[in-house]
Amino acid sequence: MAYRPRLAAGARILPSEITPKEVYFNRRALMAGAAGVAAMTLLPDAAVAALETTPSPFSTDETPTPLEAVTAYNNFYEFGVGKDEPARYAEALTTDPWSVAVDGLVARPATFALEDIVPKVQEERIYRLRCVEGWSMVIPWVGFPLSDLLARVEPLGSARYVAFETLERPDEMRGQRGFFQALDWPYTEGLRLDEALHPLTILATGLYGEPLPNQNGAPLRLVVPWKYGFKSIKSIVRISLTEEQPPTSWSRQAPREYGFYANVNPDVSHPRWSQEKERRVGPGLIAAYQPTLMFNGYEEDVAHLYAGMDLKANY
Repeated sequence: MAYRPRLAAGARILPSEITPKEVYFNRRALMAGAAGVAAMTLLPDAAVAALETTPSPFSTDETPTPLEAVTAYNNFYEFGVGKDEPARYAEALTTDPWSVAVDGLVARPATFALEDIVPKVQEERIYRLRCVEGWSMVIPWVGFPLSDLLARVEPLGSARYVAFETLERPDEMRGQRGFFQALDWPYTEGLRLDEALHPLTILATGLYGEPLPNQNGAPLRLVVPWKYGFKSIKSIVRISLTEEQPPTSWSRQAPREYGFYANVNPDVSHPRWSQEKERRVGPGLIAAYQPTLMFNGYEEDVAHLYAGMDLKANY
């Protein structure tokens, strides 16, 4: 089935046209008040100028979540379990230099320096983000299609899945050492190859027009907008193509609660809570509840990938 992008009304509106520039470019304002701690680790040291971007027709027309909320309220267990801990501790992570190995069932395996895979001009995509915990955001990501990188290594015909691995560096990632051992490190994730090649799947290097803050997965993270947020693995160092479905961190830890597919589905409850509604993070961090959309609102774009599948069994 040919993919036809859904062009939402106002899709070509840039984030800077939706949210005042001073919200995310005025660092002094962001460092004031309760968000000050988060803002101090807002951007990598090298981030001075905005990234060069082009608008994307794949963007939603929903208003983005304020930058200070996006950077202050995170799950990144490598730095701790509290939502504020990534912003407090992620500054310890060294992100330059950075390389990514792409291997497995490919004709041209390689280890790339980050600067060799990131296009000079990237896309600015405003995507919904839905956490499995029941909260959500709208984030203006900056990135490029994962399919572009995979094309460079030429997947073999036997490849059916794509496995991802994040950084393991306990000296810089405090959640990987000491008493917090909730997961086996390094964090791993995976997609079916057709999901990885889908036009909505991107590798993000920035948000709000600037390089990714460490707490948001610098310098390279996966973004798959129709899946729960834990699928969008952060700080990627390896991408491997495989024939067998790869093990993933949360499905190993609690398979009854976190399946491999992790598609946003209001009709399939988490064993401990309903997924019918979500709380949109915003001013004051948590706003009122709103209905959760099938595939996080991207049903028209991705439902064909799961035709004939039992989405309750394949959660």
